[in-house]
Amino acid sequence: MKWMLLCVSLLLSHWVCQQSPQAAAEKPVAPETKPAVDPAKLVNPTKPTPTSLALGKKSYNLDCAMCHGKTGAGDGDLAADMKLQLRDYRDPGSLKSMSDGEIFTIIANGKGQMSGEQGRTNSSQIWNLVNYIRTLSKK
Repeated sequence: MKWMLLCVSLLLSHWVCQQSPQAAAEKPVAPETKPAVDPAKLVNPTKPTPTSLALGKKSYNLDCAMCHGKTGAGDGDLAADMKLQLRDYRDPGSLKSMSDGEIFTIIANGKGQMSGEQGRTNSSQIWNLVNYIRTLSKK
């Protein structure tokens, strides 16, 4: 009986401590999170100048062509090995419904089996990639 009374009093004291204002103040509070930015509303700050396009092409050839193909046809060696069906960027309709911000977000964060470039490259270089990818359908 004494043992049971001791257990009940310990549980009760633990419960009271958990309910005290001091204990509540000591609990960690989750940091405020910023609302996600709508990718469609991101505006490309980088004009598609010859320099931007050259830098975008260089990055594309190093990081993207292995899957998306040298000309943007979606026929890169890695995509074939992984049996992926990718967009044909040469087709003007393939990216027509996507804003530059949406393309930027996919490149930065990745999609499906594609890893994102954020952290590996800066925003300016990703915008250069967006500019270059837009030119693939114009050829």
